[in-house]
Amino acid sequence: MSEVRTATGPGRVNLIGDHTDYNQGLALPLAIGLGVQVEFRPADRDEIEVTSTAFPSGAVIATTIAPDPDAIVASPRPAWSRLVAAMVALARPDSGGTLHIGTTLPVGSGLSSSAALAVALAKVFGVEGPPVVVARLCQEAERLTGVPVGAMDPLVCAGAHRDHALLIDFTTLATEQVPVPAGAGIVVVDSGYRRTLSDSPYALRVAECEAAAARIGPLGTAGPADLAGLRDPLLRRRARHVVTECRRVREVAAALGAGDLVAAGALMGESHASLAEDFESTLPAVDDLVADLVGRPGVYGARMTGAGFGGCVVALTARGAVDPHGLATPAWTVMAVDGTVAARRDGDGARTQ
Repeated sequence: MSEVRTATGPGRVNLIGDHTDYNQGLALPLAIGLGVQVEFRPADRDEIEVTSTAFPSGAVIATTIAPDPDAIVASPRPAWSRLVAAMVALARPDSGGTLHIGTTLPVGSGLSSSAALAVALAKVFGVEGPPVVVARLCQEAERLTGVPVGAMDPLVCAGAHRDHALLIDFTTLATEQVPVPAGAGIVVVDSGYRRTLSDSPYALRVAECEAAAARIGPLGTAGPADLAGLRDPLLRRRARHVVTECRRVREVAAALGAGDLVAAGALMGESHASLAEDFESTLPAVDDLVADLVGRPGVYGARMTGAGFGGCVVALTARGAVDPHGLATPAWTVMAVDGTVAARRDGDGARTQ
């Protein structure tokens, strides 16, 4: 009788607070019902055979792989499997076996399919500990693949609560559950423009923020007066986005707590303008999609969500105000769900948590 370990890593939509996580700032994401499902069947061998419904070719990953970024990135295995290899290198599963990956998340849409996969793998590979421990390991795995991500995505994918957004302070990784008002609707719209963080300007933005921080300190804890210390206008714009975005995160959290969807929506609009103008991480098609949504009855605000350069837009609406099936590109009405769910079952289907 063979053991089967399964886990679902939820996707993530960020209500507000993008490009703040790697700057020691604030963000307010939530986990959503779309996600990545993994099924791991341990076997007495020293390699894991990996297949995915999202990609035609499989991969074979040795359980003895070293956590060496050069080796992982340069490997001849399919690029999509590098994150699996990195998780194997860090999590050290107790055996080889077969691993199958399925997803209801559109890959490259900005809904954090990579973090959803990583936290699900952490569960089936036996990683234990609170969400922050899981998130740090998953963050390191993504960095091994050459993507300098922050901790936001894996932390919310691991530690979210149903009907709540997660306010994260990245100076300490302290979190606070913020209730989403019962009358709120959250609609995610795919712009149709795909990107991966590794082939977008994401790493360049990280470097620009690091250059600004070298002059004025961590951007997430800086204030408006600190921006005067940046003579380079480009670095000043990048820093200004982070500084003002952290203020907006606090204000949106307070607005949601007070049930003020109008104020929260207006702040989301300000956030999108900052991402477009100061951070230059949107595209014209994404800007047009935001404008279209904001012009619809019952929509309080909309913005790009995630790292940008394509991907998805999130809209805060009155519940039921927008029919996702009536939009020109794929869209979903989403709800805030719990973080990673894992289970084990015997080969005959008996299930245990």
